[in-house]
Amino acid sequence: IDDAGAWCVLAVVLASFGAGPMVAIAAICGGGAFALFMLTLSPRLLAPLGRIAEREGRVGPTLLGVVVILFMASAWAMDAVGVHAVFGGFILGVVMPRGVLAQDVRRQLEPLVVLLLLPMFFTFSGLNTQLTLVDNLGLVAVTGVILIGSILAKGGACWAAARLTGQDNATALGIGALMNARGLMELIIINIGLQRGIIGPALFSILVLMAIITTLMASPMFEWVYGRRARERGDLGGLNDADNDLAAPAASAHKA
Repeated sequence: IDDAGAWCVLAVVLASFGAGPMVAIAAICGGGAFALFMLTLSPRLLAPLGRIAEREGRVGPTLLGVVVILFMASAWAMDAVGVHAVFGGFILGVVMPRGVLAQDVRRQLEPLVVLLLLPMFFTFSGLNTQLTLVDNLGLVAVTGVILIGSILAKGGACWAAARLTGQDNATALGIGALMNARGLMELIIINIGLQRGIIGPALFSILVLMAIITTLMASPMFEWVYGRRARERGDLGGLNDADNDLAAPAASAHKA
C-alpha cells in the first residue's frame, strides 16, 4: 500500500512536470481498476492452476510457462497505465494460489532472479551513481538532512504508530528499525526521476546513499534496540519454577 501510494504521488509529480494530468489520472484509475479486478475475480480464475499443481505434485514446464505469461501480462498492464511494471507482478503474486504452485514456482525462478536479475539492477543503479559529485560541505550537509529526515519520516513514524497501538518501547523501536530500511522501490523511483529530469545526478547519488545507509543500518539497529534485550528477557536460567511458568510464554513470543 505504501509503495502503491508512492507511485500515485510520482504520477502526479510527472504530470506537474509537463506530462499532463492524464498521466496521473491513468495511473491512479488504471492501477486501482487492475488491483480491484485482481483481488476480487482473479483468485477464482487462477484456482484451476493451483488444482493442477496439487494433482501433479509439481509445476511442470507448461504450467510454469502459463504463470510466466500471466506475470508478463500483469507487468505490461501496469506499465501501460503508467504504474511501474513491478506492481503487476506483485499483485499477481498476492492472488496466486498457495501450496505446491507458489512453492514450486518460487523454487524454479528465485535462483535466476537473485543471481542474475537483481545484481543487474543494482549494477545499473550503481553506474548512475556519482558520489564524487557530493564534493563540498553544502552537499554533505544536504545529505545529512535528507538522511535524518528519511529516518524520522519512516523509522520514527513506524515507532510512533507502534506506540500508539500499545506496543512497548523496545518493540516499537524494533519495528521502526526494520521498517526504516529502504529497498528496491526507492531505487526504482529515483532512477525514473533521474531519467525524466526531475532530479539531477548529485541528488540521485545522495538518495542512493540514503537508501544504502538506511538499509545497512537496519540489522545492527534492530539488534541494538530490540534483539539483545529480547534475548536477555528470554534467559530463564535464574528463575524459579513459578516464575518460569509465567515467563516462558513471553520468552517464546520474543524469540518468535
